[in-house]
Amino acid sequence: MWSLPTGPLQENAVLVAGAEGEGFLFDPGDDADRILALVRDSGVTVRGILLTHAHFDHIGAVQPVREALRVPVWLHPADLEIYRQGAASAARWSLPFIQPDAPDHEIAQDQAFTAGDLTLGARELPGHAPGHVVFLAGTDGEDGVVVAGDTLFQGGIGRTDLPGGDHPTLMAGIARELLTLPDATTVYPGHGRATTVGAERRSNPFLR
Repeated sequence: MWSLPTGPLQENAVLVAGAEGEGFLFDPGDDADRILALVRDSGVTVRGILLTHAHFDHIGAVQPVREALRVPVWLHPADLEIYRQGAASAARWSLPFIQPDAPDHEIAQDQAFTAGDLTLGARELPGHAPGHVVFLAGTDGEDGVVVAGDTLFQGGIGRTDLPGGDHPTLMAGIARELLTLPDATTVYPGHGRATTVGAERRSNPFLR
């Protein structure tokens, strides 16, 4: 697992691979050159780009990275309109943005993704964004990990005051899809440091 903060909003691009060196890249938000250097230095063969959701800070490097790696992009269809509005959203922050071409494939609940010995499962977790999904990964001999996007953070949760946000929906999804996982499950969020399900269950003030 690799997590690389990118862009002015310090969004985490995440790279996940199995023991055979094949994997997926999540949420390439900005700094395409740095992301591609991470992929190169890791030695991972990336089989696709998986997006937790389509807010502009999570998709700003999608186009140059997909072209360089020659891989397809997956997104939940409920976030397609947000994806299409990426450039307009970034402009409101006066930030440069490369509008990516349309995603290649859709993501659905419980969809499985495989690269070598790595298997991932997608779980719908809206509330921060209508089409937000999280990805649960498990490889032989290792504890599980979750690529959580902007749902659960170390000591926090995703904001729900953006268009398409809904606080009760987010809280229900966290309880259903994340807090049912073992305490040792590592959570890689879209911003900030990694944490574990157990640590957030015990100390996250938003979950009390």
